[in-house]
Amino acid sequence: MSETTDRAIRKLRKAAAKPKGRVTMTDIARAAGCSQATVSFVLNNSPGIRLSRQTRERVIEAARALGYSAPAFSALKPVAAFEGAFDGSAFEGIDGVIGFAVDQLATSPEAVVAIEGARQASWNAGNVLLVAQTMGDAVMEPRAISALTRRGISALIYMTIFTREITAPDFLYGLEIPVILLNCYTADYAFPAVVPSEIAGGQSSTRHLISHGHRRIATITGEPWMQAAQDRLKGYRRALATADIPFDPELVVEGDWSASAGYAATVKLLTLKDRPTAIFCQNDRTAIGCYEALKEAGLHIPADISVVGYDDEEIARHLFPPLTTSILPHMAMGQWAIEQLEASAIVGRGRYPITKLECPLVERESVATFKGVA
Repeated sequence: MSETTDRAIRKLRKAAAKPKGRVTMTDIARAAGCSQATVSFVLNNSPGIRLSRQTRERVIEAARALGYSAPAFSALKPVAAFEGAFDGSAFEGIDGVIGFAVDQLATSPEAVVAIEGARQASWNAGNVLLVAQTMGDAVMEPRAISALTRRGISALIYMTIFTREITAPDFLYGLEIPVILLNCYTADYAFPAVVPSEIAGGQSSTRHLISHGHRRIATITGEPWMQAAQDRLKGYRRALATADIPFDPELVVEGDWSASAGYAATVKLLTLKDRPTAIFCQNDRTAIGCYEALKEAGLHIPADISVVGYDDEEIARHLFPPLTTSILPHMAMGQWAIEQLEASAIVGRGRYPITKLECPLVERESVATFKGVA
């Protein structure tokens, strides 16, 4: 082992000294100083990928130091004996297959993030995840789920891309396996369900601006028929009420989650005689348009107007300045669904509470303390 590699491993051991909760490939990548893709290639012994011995060594050492315990990794040979061969024997310990049905997969990143959370948790427990896109089609959806059950799934995660109350199709009630609802719920509480805590998220975003001295706080909403838009607006109004700030309907502009709508809404807000000192954009794409409109008007973020987004998409950290935003917890929701199955808490049919997961605020450089009259 080279001296450089040895120093790197000592450093990552120190970084990994106090792991918290379930170890993921993201944790390993952070400790090893490489990308999550590199970690995946090493731990899964992916064929045709040329990585240096030092990189493989660093990733495997980080995984062992953090206590990573997926079956594929447990069967992985030490780097010193690494031969690059893979015969599938690493998966002998798998004891279950979990189905994951989602209505839309390709239109937004949320479904992919939730699936990855469930995949990580499944693999850590030695289970395989099978995914089907159903489009919510009345004919094809039951056929898709029937195809999953014929492959021997031991449980089903049923996800909708938009957070909402659903009328569960009859075939879900007829399944003789546990069913978890992700990003949706039913009025009869027949299935365990998990959704984002959107009201609290909207409240936290607005409260963050209030804590920096802002009182003229505008918000650009999503489409009003969507529950996420309704709940984030409720959170905004609650934060204002708690701080004794009167609600001003002029400061609420309807959008449609797009950058173009964010641009148009910001232009409209800037025409107000008493313009806002801060804008809560109810998703990050809206914030992109907001940034463009503010810069076009010759205003600086956050010196002239502070901006907050929502969702924590990858683009948020690359905007200038980097965008303060809230994490939409789809990764954690996918992990939560698997944890419910591991806990064996689902026995037969009953009434289950709706679990709401926090949307943590990520503070970056787009918010400043308000110091004077706009």
